[in-house]
Amino acid sequence: MTAHVDTFARDHLPPRELWPVMSRDALPALRYPARVNAAAELLDSHLARGGAAGDRTAIVFPGGKWTYRQLVETSNRIARVLGEDLGVVPGNRVLLRAPNTPMLAACWLAVLKAGGICVTTMPLLRARELAYVAEKAQVRLALTDARLVGELEQARLAAPVLERIVAFGPEAGGPDALETRMGAKTADFQPVRTAADDVAMIAFTSGTTGQAKGTMHTHSDILAACDCFPPQVLHATPADLFCGSPPLAFTYGLGGLLLFPLRIGASTLLLEQATPPYLLQGIHDFKATVCSTAPTAYRAMTPLVKDFDLSSLSKCVSAGETLPLATWERWREVTGLRIIDGIGSTEMLHIFISSSGGDIRPGATGKVVPGYEACILDEDGRPRPAGEMGRLAVRGPTGCRYLDNLERQRAYVQHGWNLTGDTYRMDEDGYFWYQARSDDMIISAGYKISGPEVENALLDHPGVQECGVVGVPDEERGHIVKAFVVLRPGFTAGDETARQLQDFAKRIIAPYKYPRAIEFVEKLPRTDTGKLQRYRLRADSDADPGSGEQKGGRRE
Repeated sequence: MTAHVDTFARDHLPPRELWPVMSRDALPALRYPARVNAAAELLDSHLARGGAAGDRTAIVFPGGKWTYRQLVETSNRIARVLGEDLGVVPGNRVLLRAPNTPMLAACWLAVLKAGGICVTTMPLLRARELAYVAEKAQVRLALTDARLVGELEQARLAAPVLERIVAFGPEAGGPDALETRMGAKTADFQPVRTAADDVAMIAFTSGTTGQAKGTMHTHSDILAACDCFPPQVLHATPADLFCGSPPLAFTYGLGGLLLFPLRIGASTLLLEQATPPYLLQGIHDFKATVCSTAPTAYRAMTPLVKDFDLSSLSKCVSAGETLPLATWERWREVTGLRIIDGIGSTEMLHIFISSSGGDIRPGATGKVVPGYEACILDEDGRPRPAGEMGRLAVRGPTGCRYLDNLERQRAYVQHGWNLTGDTYRMDEDGYFWYQARSDDMIISAGYKISGPEVENALLDHPGVQECGVVGVPDEERGHIVKAFVVLRPGFTAGDETARQLQDFAKRIIAPYKYPRAIEFVEKLPRTDTGKLQRYRLRADSDADPGSGEQKGGRRE
């Protein structure tokens, strides 16, 4: 029976018949009690074991560290403020907004302890986007880093449902600041006995295909994410120090930088600035051992590695976007480390296909993470044989449940499977090989061409820093392959460079796949989490088909 007084989230789940098949029978660790609070299980349980667990380091950050006891007490005080001062009742949604800091982690845990639902937002979101999130999730209260108050204040003008904003951090101050309120509270708190299937968080997708969508995950979903990929593939230990670049608002970052280390009593390094140079410096300074970031970051860090001591680093995880083989190989060359690739999604909460150690096959995403199952389906929902391309379908202990969005629910969940929107093939040994996003398969003159395959070929050229490949309309061929290229310093945009890249691609991949149009750009459109927004590249090309020639590119 739900512990939620405010039943908004439960009331706006999709109908049960539209849910994917969800099973927790594959692993004994996934059988949770009917009542469980994920925050209490992840955090308070360590202190309950007694001994020196409370004195272990939970969070490291530039300028200090928090022990597990400090994190428990801070989150308890915030939970008391939520219920006693701010009127939060179980089931209320609370919007969180901050860089990756200890206070953001404590707020996230506190909201769950109080029986609330976390709606964590990217620090770079603007007022219009924040207003959309607040209205969609019917958020009444926001807790925010004081440095990010401005956009929320603007959002409140467009979203009157957002009644109250409480700031925290050194720049907050005053009687309404969260820290001031916390100072009057005791450090003890009894977490709400939420049901395992009570919604604990609403995560909004990063918008690679347009408007963000809210995905709902329960307390038991959160624990399931911790009990599949980390122990079955990552094999981290309590001695590890996790680090990485994804924001905690991104489920990849939430898992890799908070949930996974807490689950095993390890430590995490939270960096407000985690661009490649800062991330490398963090690994160097704090001796981090496990790193989670995106393929673009590994590619950007590769030429910088020589200037840092990364000898402490033992595990590297890549997710959020497909990992080019060239990036994997170059990272191994300069560090000796084999990147653990993985595919997950906001809808599924975290990684469900991956391999590590000797099981890694370079270029393959990996095998199904124990606890999940996956297959390749054709357009009619029938399994395809090994070696053939089709739609990736996955199911397991977590699954897609969109917030009040039946159209997208029907598109994402079919025949009981979660359809991620990716085209894959599975080989005879059960390894999954990424081909493209389903809408990034380009059909040109009858040929099916994978955009990411063309990207991988171009990335092997020494002059290419980044690139994005899409299909654009063409009267003769239906569509042609077009590449948007960011050049490295020392290379000049122009027809001659474009011709060289085209000739280079023809030597790497079948000639019919080469980019017939190339446009040189200063940067590629990406989400806050680093995902390439190919739909924006397509939109730009549709609006101005000849733009490649106008911007120093070439079209044949």
